[in-house]
Amino acid sequence: MHIGVAYADKFKRTWLTLDVPDGCTVREAIERAGLLQQYPDIDLDNQRVGIFGKFTKLDAKIKDGDRVEIYRHITADPETVPRRDQDDD
Repeated sequence: MHIGVAYADKFKRTWLTLDVPDGCTVREAIERAGLLQQYPDIDLDNQRVGIFGKFTKLDAKIKDGDRVEIYRHITADPETVPRRDQDDD
């Protein structure tokens, strides 16, 4: 199966494509992509993961063409940060 794995930290975005065997799980795809070595701050026990923007579990099976995503924790409180889409009238 041909899939993608994506992660972004504050400084860099990474999107890798790779071939994985049928029956591969989200966790296995992340491990095969090498992102845990490239980003040692990733903690799969505490970070959410998803497929195409929908939360999923690490043991979920992936399908051909899926994009596995690792989500970071929110670092700013959305209640206190000004919105970027508002005009400064």
